[in-house]
Amino acid sequence: MIPIKPVSMHSSAVPNTKSAPDLSHIPLDVAGKFLAPGKLNLTVLPPLALYIHFPWCVKKCPYCDFNSHEVKGTFDEDGYLRALRADLESSLPLIWGRKIYSVFIGGGTPSLMSATGLDRLMSDIRTLLPIDGAAEITMEANPGTFEMEKFRSYKESGINRLSIGIQSFNSQHLAKLGRIHNGDEAKRAIEIARTHFDNFNLDLMFALPGQTLEEVKTDVETALAFAPPHLSLYHLTLEPNTYFAKFPPVIPDDDLSAEMQDVIHGKMEASGYRHYEVSAYASRGCESKHNQNYWNFGDYLGIGAGAHSKLSFHHRIVRQARYKQPKAFMDAAMSGNAVQESTEIAVNDFPFEFMLNALRLNHGFPVNLFQERTGLLINSIEKELLEAERKGLLIRDHQTIKPTSMGKLFLNDLQQIFLRESDEK
Repeated sequence: MIPIKPVSMHSSAVPNTKSAPDLSHIPLDVAGKFLAPGKLNLTVLPPLALYIHFPWCVKKCPYCDFNSHEVKGTFDEDGYLRALRADLESSLPLIWGRKIYSVFIGGGTPSLMSATGLDRLMSDIRTLLPIDGAAEITMEANPGTFEMEKFRSYKESGINRLSIGIQSFNSQHLAKLGRIHNGDEAKRAIEIARTHFDNFNLDLMFALPGQTLEEVKTDVETALAFAPPHLSLYHLTLEPNTYFAKFPPVIPDDDLSAEMQDVIHGKMEASGYRHYEVSAYASRGCESKHNQNYWNFGDYLGIGAGAHSKLSFHHRIVRQARYKQPKAFMDAAMSGNAVQESTEIAVNDFPFEFMLNALRLNHGFPVNLFQERTGLLINSIEKELLEAERKGLLIRDHQTIKPTSMGKLFLNDLQQIFLRESDEK
């Protein structure tokens, strides 16, 4: 959902991690220059995750607004892997001394990567970065690309969690969505995943063109029969700049969509799953560590075509975006800087940026997390908190702030309360 992607293979390009100084306490810009302290003062930097974007797919789905590009015959896997390593090497000064707590390889369709290529990528990551021993390392995969031996190799390379883009088990709906697999292939993919991985996620979509309430029930029941540790259930949205936006299909109306959501919640709850985020359900202890880091306003370094980063320093927070087109990204990365845009988040925008993520968590967030991640006192948003309470969208006590049932239904309205006018003149 959203957001996200020097000659690299020479040993001289690899930093000497034993002798390099720890500069993580000093704010840097993307060029590595030292910066004067600003208004922000973070006493503790948040956990850091790594996102790696793989931009190619077999076929562009009509609803997809991610940075994905159809494979025209073949793709330059070797060149892309070299560019990823170069991108990571160039980024090291910004994260020096910080440990990686989760890795997510998204796309596109990363499972198009060869087993050898994935092993090479994981080797580069382990060479250049300190990875926490308990790190969650997720790879997205689509059923049309599942091969038993390839996924056995993926696990041996270090992948410990799969996220499988099922979307539906109904072959007719899959065809309308432009998916390259059918219902039987979706089931086979899950069986392969269960053979090799204890931890995996299934992505399902609802409110599909022509979908009925009974068909939603069948999709959810079919998924639950496989006992997935994690399920993501997304409402189909017609995103700008997609085929569906240009030629919109007939989709369920708001009333039917609401009924579908109620059915989904009821079945998931009855099966013992915890609804911990707007679109995410998990068995106890199987919540996605990587996504929770996003929702708790943690940091992430994004490498690869179109990848986004959010990086905190003690005196500022920076967002980055890489070049989107694969060729442009590879050329830029090999030239030493794959970053196309870099902006510093204005302190005045921190409350909205934080709440845009944290209020997606159904059980809310600890009060002290706001100050820890933004450097601002909770009193600085007292006016907004009172307004949200007055409207019945939010509740709080001395420990926790969380959306009410109404706040979950009108999440956009709740988040907008924390949007302030720009402090730039």
